[in-house]
Amino acid sequence: MAQESVVYGCITDMLFARSKADVTERRDNNQLVTASLPASEDWPLLCREMFSAPRPAIDFGDCQTDVIHFGSSYKAVEHEWDEWLKQFEKMLHKMYWVTATVHLQTAYNGTHTFVWQAEDECHVPGQGGGKLRCEWVREDTLG
Repeated sequence: MAQESVVYGCITDMLFARSKADVTERRDNNQLVTASLPASEDWPLLCREMFSAPRPAIDFGDCQTDVIHFGSSYKAVEHEWDEWLKQFEKMLHKMYWVTATVHLQTAYNGTHTFVWQAEDECHVPGQGGGKLRCEWVREDTLG
C-alpha cells in the first residue's frame, strides 16, 4: 500500500476597520493568486483546486476574518516537503494574510503543524515572509 500524506489548513486575513474598497482589493488579489496556480491534472504540489475562498454571504458583525481553506492528499509528500513549503511561501508572498496554518499528516512521521504569523499587522504582497513556527506531534501506541 502506498504511503499517503494529507495536507490541509487555512490562510486568514483580518478585514476589521478596512474600507469596502480595501476589502474588495484584498479578496480579489488573494482569489487571483490561488486561481493562477496550475491545474490538478498537471500534478503540481500546489494546485488551484485545493483552495477554497468562500465569499461571506452575510455580514456577521464582529466576525471579519476571511478564511481561505485548502487541502489535498499526496503519495508520501514528505519526501518533497521542502519544495512544497517553498511553493507555499512563494504563494503567500503574493497574498494579503495575517496567519497561515498547514497541517501535514503522515503515516510514519506523525503530524506536523506549520504556522506563519505576519511580522506586522498583516502581510502585504511583496513584503517579508513572516515568522514560521513548526510543531510535531507523534502518537505512539504500545501493544
